[in-house]
Amino acid sequence: MRLTQTSDLWWKNAVVYCLDVETYADGNGDGCGDFRGLIQQIDHLHRLGVTCIWLMPFYPSPDKDDGYDISDFYGVDPRLGTLGDVVELVRTAHDRGMRVIADLVVNHTSDEHPWFVEARSSRDSPKRDWYIWSDEEPADAAEGVVFPDQETSIWELDEKTGQYYLHQFYKFQPDLNVANPEVRDEIARIMGFWTQLGLSGFRVDAVNFLIETKRQQDKLALPDPHDYLADLSAFLRRRNGEAVLLGEVNLPYPDLMQFFGARDGGGSTDELTMCFDFIGMQAMYLSLARGDAGPLTEALKQRPQPPEDGHWATFVRNHDELTLDKLSEAQRQEVFDAFGPEKDMQLYGRGIRRRLPPMLDGDQRRIRLVYSLLFALPGTPVLFYGEEIGLGDNLAAEGRLAVRVPMQWTSEPGGGFSTADPSTFPEPLAAEPFGPEQVNVRDQSRDPDSLLSFFRHLVESYRACPELAWGTAQVLDPGPDAGSVLAHRCDVDGVSIVALHNVGDRKVTAALPLKGLGGCELYDVLAADGSTETVPDDGTLEVALPPYGFRWLRSSP
Repeated sequence: MRLTQTSDLWWKNAVVYCLDVETYADGNGDGCGDFRGLIQQIDHLHRLGVTCIWLMPFYPSPDKDDGYDISDFYGVDPRLGTLGDVVELVRTAHDRGMRVIADLVVNHTSDEHPWFVEARSSRDSPKRDWYIWSDEEPADAAEGVVFPDQETSIWELDEKTGQYYLHQFYKFQPDLNVANPEVRDEIARIMGFWTQLGLSGFRVDAVNFLIETKRQQDKLALPDPHDYLADLSAFLRRRNGEAVLLGEVNLPYPDLMQFFGARDGGGSTDELTMCFDFIGMQAMYLSLARGDAGPLTEALKQRPQPPEDGHWATFVRNHDELTLDKLSEAQRQEVFDAFGPEKDMQLYGRGIRRRLPPMLDGDQRRIRLVYSLLFALPGTPVLFYGEEIGLGDNLAAEGRLAVRVPMQWTSEPGGGFSTADPSTFPEPLAAEPFGPEQVNVRDQSRDPDSLLSFFRHLVESYRACPELAWGTAQVLDPGPDAGSVLAHRCDVDGVSIVALHNVGDRKVTAALPLKGLGGCELYDVLAADGSTETVPDDGTLEVALPPYGFRWLRSSP
């Protein structure tokens, strides 16, 4: 019997919410967010309709890369709390019907991790082979540098032992050697530890780097990378049958599909449960910049169908720069011109370090259009904390930290994030006009017309329309005069939903071919007035949309 017949695939219609404990809520007044503060604010997530909390790294760390340089995979950074606090968060979330997943960052460690300290102590160290070493700096050492403003090579000389170690990211993040069975076993132990404490899975950081073995000097008897990923997945499911692996794999669709696994012919995934759709996200921004739905329409047509128990994870932005690396240079420049025209807004020539509301100049029509798209597109929506209130950014912060500003709960000077002096916060508050006085949870909770109220309605509507998550999706032709409209349809169990989104700044009328729905009445899911549309007998429905307008039209069962 297939997994889909025996297991609760809760991730199919989940609402995932990513947050950094450090910048979410301060519970003890020291200026740094912590688990106590997060627990105190968890009912906000419950009211929003979140079903899965994704925690960014909270482990002990020198904090040279915002916690992604980990020095102990089995602990909690003392600034944020204790293991007991993590267990209390998981229990509190479960009480409200929410699951918790966490970042699994095992492509590398901090250079201050005891493993690496021991590994670099001698060439004969028992931990030496836990990392990747070379006698000479390889000729391709400059290829694939992720942070070109900080690094010129992905190999660094360890002067004491006279060998170079591999670091795909910063030099203080040496790569683990996953070809070593001891390392693979240790990664499984890490997963088992946190699963035992109640986590429902992991967002796997830098998956394609994690399983890559081509940099190995000794090519003999290396494990197949995807076999290793399948082993990790099998281990996790033995520990918790409903657990997920959400993968960060920024590759073209044909290469990315390998990370789902499904080598049994396309049925069940045996590697990652979900993969982020970086291609679709970048196409969406190109469509917004042009006012033309074409790029996003083509991306959706080209996007492969995942295995039946896998899913795409859709998102507007994540915690890094808004990467545009899969667009052509000319296309990328179009997006830069529209949403990040100043050099200070760009990063590495491939991305934008801004949040959506400042990019759209606070235009509520366009902001709401984008998030309607997020929830309507086939896939599991993933939110980055603060998106529900239109949280801004602060370009005064370094690099990617510009978007990792403290959450704003009230209009007070510290935004309700902490009672401490804002100068002690991990990052500065969002810059005006998106500061706490203009953007905060408390004021928007009291306003039925606020973005937060709209978000709650979106989430509720999404959860009430299971065909968006479970249905068979197809892109529709909106007609020759509606090039700014993305129209798609999802069908399951005799129910259909048609979603239309006008990314242009002018009113248009879409003419939709709705085969099999002639004579049916479609009601507007998002409209407060219960308006309906009747499909003519010939199956062609005309729908007028204002600039940046959107509608979800659903047939009655």
